[in-house]
Amino acid sequence: MKPALLVIDMLNDFWAGQDAARRDTLVGAINDLAAALRALAFPVIWVRQEFEPDLRDAFTEMREKNIRITIKGTEGCQLLDGLVVDASDPVVIKKRYSAFFGTGLDELLARLALNTQIDTLILAGINTHACIRTTAIDAYQRDWPVILALDCIDSYDREHHEVSLRYMKDKIAAVNTNAEIRAALGTGP
Repeated sequence: MKPALLVIDMLNDFWAGQDAARRDTLVGAINDLAAALRALAFPVIWVRQEFEPDLRDAFTEMREKNIRITIKGTEGCQLLDGLVVDASDPVVIKKRYSAFFGTGLDELLARLALNTQIDTLILAGINTHACIRTTAIDAYQRDWPVILALDCIDSYDREHHEVSLRYMKDKIAAVNTNAEIRAALGTGP
């Protein structure tokens, strides 16, 4: 396995008012997995949702209800403090749930596949039932083997998190802990 790690939507606005201990645990697990991949020279890609201040590029519901989250130029659309982001890590800006929809992710992955021979995508971040799930399905539709990093994904909705994992497990994606991923990479605990 030669993976790339996609970390999706670990943004300030999505964690405002959420459980800080859960957030910190997730940040620690993501940092651990990212460090393991970087040590083997595999890429870590950060995916951020970001909308124009006038919402012209936002979801219909956001425009209709004037929902103002992850607005360009605000702290809300920035990655959480505590995440270890390397200056060489690519960043993909998305406008919809999937990291593939309307972004340059396909082209980025094609370049990385040529340069580092990546052959698998590992997904981390939030929310399992929305952005993780649609990105996993879109990756699967593109014939990428997908691993959901169980220690590195979460959702504000526990029920939908569990249902999404059951739906995707062993159909759309493998579901592995960080320890299982590290073992497959030969990096140990």
